[in-house]
Amino acid sequence: MPAVVTYDPIAKSSDCAARRGRLHTPHGTVELPCFMPVGTQATVKGLTVPMVRETGAEILLGNTYHLAVRPGTDLIARLGGLHTFMGWDRPILTDSGGFQIFSLGQNAEISEEGAVFRSHVDGRKIELTPERAMQAQAELGSDIAMVLDHVVALPNPPEIVRAACERSIRWAERCRAVAGDQTQFAIVQGGLDAEMRLWSAEELTQLDFPGYAIGGLSVGESPEEMYRILQVTCPVLPERCPRYLMGVGRPQDILESVRLGVDMFDCVMPTRNARNALAFTDEGPIRLRNACHREDPRPVDAQTPSAASGVSRSYLRHLFAAGEMLGPILTTSHNLAYYQCLMREIRDAIEADTFMELYNAKMRGWQQGPANG
Repeated sequence: MPAVVTYDPIAKSSDCAARRGRLHTPHGTVELPCFMPVGTQATVKGLTVPMVRETGAEILLGNTYHLAVRPGTDLIARLGGLHTFMGWDRPILTDSGGFQIFSLGQNAEISEEGAVFRSHVDGRKIELTPERAMQAQAELGSDIAMVLDHVVALPNPPEIVRAACERSIRWAERCRAVAGDQTQFAIVQGGLDAEMRLWSAEELTQLDFPGYAIGGLSVGESPEEMYRILQVTCPVLPERCPRYLMGVGRPQDILESVRLGVDMFDCVMPTRNARNALAFTDEGPIRLRNACHREDPRPVDAQTPSAASGVSRSYLRHLFAAGEMLGPILTTSHNLAYYQCLMREIRDAIEADTFMELYNAKMRGWQQGPANG
């Protein structure tokens, strides 16, 4: 099976930078723009693989750090790779562990060689270098492997952002040197410094990666600051390559980012919020624990087919109030289906060259919010 991943452009909006394309991978084609549910530990929390498929998801994200800690990427390799291990036969993208270096904060020691930190499971020392990050992802057998990058919180002093950005370029070169036949995406860094972002993008473009991610955002900055960086960065990334905004996000962030030229997204927001009784809809989020839903016979969202379609808001509220696991399961199914429906609408609108009409209608609905939340 060839490991190459290729991008085919299909259509562009005449009113903005929104793009419609296809990503061809060893495990199938992904329609772009797309949203990738997060399967941190080889599972999308609360759902079986058939349930994930039913939401319309075509590609998942796996977490290299967590899988390396438990059960071990070498064990997964012996059992046939991540696709076989979790029973998912569609494409998988794996992150490199760079965000975990960031999230571990003071517990990680970072040098030019890589990062050293303690496992959150058993306290053993773990060394993550660019070479080890690529080896682990090769053992997982993902369709797309992300290079190791150095993520820092925002805001941060310019010298810290610059040092992390420059290190990320050097680490990307080291990842590229050990790529093998697995497709790698590079990650543009540079914080909120537009010039640093442009420099990072230009340096990585020279290394000729088949795809480019925009990282280091959604880590403390405002949405407006994120959009400003996207507006600067997307136009200098190659038209022939997919663009992936890491860790984003809210439906309105996705729509705005598509308008600016982004093709791929991932975020824990739809699943994490579902476990806390929040459901996404075109009229804004619905908080299912609220008393106003106690006798509400309506489905959570009549426009989004999902495992939750056949039950009422009253029933969902009851499940959460009773602490029943079915509440988070059904709401997770709904939220992921809602995100996939949104992506389908976006793709159809770009092809019909009506994206800005969809954009304005969705934004109005989300800003207005539900009458009873």
